[in-house]
Amino acid sequence: MSLAPFARLSLSTETLMDKIWLAHYPPGTPAEIDPSQYRSLVDVLKRSCERFGDKPAFTNMGVSMSFRELDERSRAFGAYLQRTLGFEKGDRIAIMMPNVLQYPVVLFGALRAGSTVVNVNPLYTPRELEHQLQDSGARAIVVLENFAHTVAEVAPKTRIEQVITTQLGDLFPAMKSLVVNLVVKYVKHLVPQWHIATAVDLRNTLRSGRGERLIEPALSHEDIAFLQYTGGTTGVAKGAMLTHGNLVANLLQVSAWIGGNLEEGAETIITPLPLYHVFSLTANLLTFLHWGANNVLITNPRDIPGLIAELKKMRFTAITGVNTLFNALLNAPGIRELDTSALKLAVGGGMAVQRAVAEKWQQVFGIPLLEGYGLTETSPVACINPLDAKEFSGKIGLPIPSTEVSIRDEAGNEVPLGTVGEICIRGPQVMKGYWNRPAQTEEAMLAGGWFRSGDMGDIDERGYVRVTDRKKDMIVVSGFNVYPNEVEDVAALHPGVLESAAIGVADPKSGETVDLVVVRKDPALTAEALIAHCRQHLAGYKVPKHVSFRDTPLPKSPIGKVLRRVVRDEARGALASA
Repeated sequence: MSLAPFARLSLSTETLMDKIWLAHYPPGTPAEIDPSQYRSLVDVLKRSCERFGDKPAFTNMGVSMSFRELDERSRAFGAYLQRTLGFEKGDRIAIMMPNVLQYPVVLFGALRAGSTVVNVNPLYTPRELEHQLQDSGARAIVVLENFAHTVAEVAPKTRIEQVITTQLGDLFPAMKSLVVNLVVKYVKHLVPQWHIATAVDLRNTLRSGRGERLIEPALSHEDIAFLQYTGGTTGVAKGAMLTHGNLVANLLQVSAWIGGNLEEGAETIITPLPLYHVFSLTANLLTFLHWGANNVLITNPRDIPGLIAELKKMRFTAITGVNTLFNALLNAPGIRELDTSALKLAVGGGMAVQRAVAEKWQQVFGIPLLEGYGLTETSPVACINPLDAKEFSGKIGLPIPSTEVSIRDEAGNEVPLGTVGEICIRGPQVMKGYWNRPAQTEEAMLAGGWFRSGDMGDIDERGYVRVTDRKKDMIVVSGFNVYPNEVEDVAALHPGVLESAAIGVADPKSGETVDLVVVRKDPALTAEALIAHCRQHLAGYKVPKHVSFRDTPLPKSPIGKVLRRVVRDEARGALASA
């Protein structure tokens, strides 16, 4: 494609590049999707429940919940929120659970009541949880009892009015429920002691809600469905406002891309990535609900032998995950004993898929491990590689239907093909903005609806997008974002630290790990002591794996900002020399 006729305008906000990727779409893939098919995610739920009735919608630990049961239970929970708690449209409710059957019940019940869902990582420390609850203004939280001790510590400092607790086996048949809950609490000792005087049991809320009438408010594409929290350059997590329209669009975009391989009401999708992660939320829960699939929820994906044992029980047709999970599976005993004859689709997201992992996956299972790309702010999917890919390309794929990608320079101007710049994205899946943060919203957006991803990359002549680097200093550990400022802020709380810089270091297992470079105030400070301090205030994946000390001040810009890239380059140079 010739770029000669293009007139370059200062601070241009409209892409001047034709949608060159459309010519390389897989056969039958539409250029655009029609989000008006559904007014909201509640419409998606109700239509699937009507169409697929007694088919299994979700399975966990061998217990299935049908679409009909999902409809009844979510309706009851929504009625409880309205009638007992007095929830009104737009009120926020937090969900703090791993992948269990209760998750979709609570999530869809909240949406049916017109509430906004705040997804919370159950592994958050009290400091992290307190910020998210305060910032979102959540009125209630539903938490798996295993993590209730953290909620008990911070709830009085927030606007939480009601804590709702549940145990792992609460939605299992009576005998299995009793056994599972007893084993979790008294045999494996997985429930730290907690006390919340006013807490109520989720099972009681469902019983209460069954006798109440749910009045579902009118929802539109503009209503906020989720506050999905992501970090920032300031180190303060901020809530991306994802609307019903954003998520309806993205599930339809993903469906248009993969739909040629799927059969309604006949798929089984394995969901090891937690539903509080935006990739799993959209790609697994919402998209496959739309297809009437059985979504197999894996509560503890770190238990690889347990995951393989679960996979041996069924003929699954699709699986998503992050590179670290696929790598662990490929190197686990018994992986070649799986019946993968029905497997149609394997998608890696959340972090870069490594070539060695993708090639070994295709060798073992005979289908490609597709890499996709997206961000919390894009609901999340923006690009995916074609399903008919014959080999690993190292690229993040083509922009999906109704999505445009433009590579921009610092001034916001589009750059020629093959030139590296910032990846900018426009489409119906782009967030409404950041919750109560207009300045950060304005900073993240270019005029015309373009979202600035913070990732650097280029586009080739076929429209394939490649990520070359991150403009931001974000670190990605096994698909989870770690923002250096947050780690540095926690390190600064230690009296022995003068200054520090958190950097990402390549790791064959997790993609990256967090390393902390420190200038000591106290010469007696040890790496072990500082790591233990960080562990008290940060979720495990954010805790530095390695701490190194230096005797000279950290390199800084003329205005005093620590130059993390220089620190990172110095660390890489030292590693290469070693």
